[in-house]
Amino acid sequence: MTDTPEPTKAHFRSDVTVDLVKSAAGDSDVLFAARVSTAGEQSLEEVTKDPERSKGLINYLMRDRHGSPFEHNSMTFFISAPIFVFREFMRHRVGWSYNEESGRYRELEPVFYVPGESRKLIQQGRPGKYEFVEGTPEQHALTSRAMEDSYRQAYDAYQEMLAAGVAREVARAVLPVGLFSTMYATCNARSLMHFLGLRTQHELAKVPSFPQREIEMVGEQMEQHWQQLMPLTHAAFNKNGRVAP
Repeated sequence: MTDTPEPTKAHFRSDVTVDLVKSAAGDSDVLFAARVSTAGEQSLEEVTKDPERSKGLINYLMRDRHGSPFEHNSMTFFISAPIFVFREFMRHRVGWSYNEESGRYRELEPVFYVPGESRKLIQQGRPGKYEFVEGTPEQHALTSRAMEDSYRQAYDAYQEMLAAGVAREVARAVLPVGLFSTMYATCNARSLMHFLGLRTQHELAKVPSFPQREIEMVGEQMEQHWQQLMPLTHAAFNKNGRVAP
């Protein structure tokens, strides 16, 4: 006879976090990569020069969509977000590398996503041309209560199976996509720009996008880190309609 597990001490969050853990990225990376086509080995001098002098070149490359010079850099982010956010991330494959924590090899913690008060709840319109509007206090209360009750029940079932000796990789099947997970995501500026063009809304964007708010929250934090690393490239991205080159 197995012991009955204690009631779940679940933790609920409405935020996501993004930490830049490693980077080799700067505006000069774009310049030497671009100038090798005309300057050959002399393009190495661009590594130590002030990129501000060549702001026009970066803008030209962005405007005319000469994209490969924006690939000679790297950023690695550590991201904590609900599993459903990571499922959307995996649609971005070119120029990205991922490693996520595994429910096969570790017991997953009871940390779950519940929308905050600022999260719009009501969808109006049809797919591809809809908008979200504010929910009522009653709808927010219902959403929080229903999610929290469901999360606790699912995690209790998970713990019960683990206590009975069921393998982690089997027991995890009852856990919802609102469970928080963590992963490392590595990309270059070109792949990040493509991500941001699809996963954020911005007044300067030439092409409208309709991202789910939770992955947009991740994108906004990634963009803040990138902007500090490559300010001229980021400015050219905005100036030219936030379209990846």
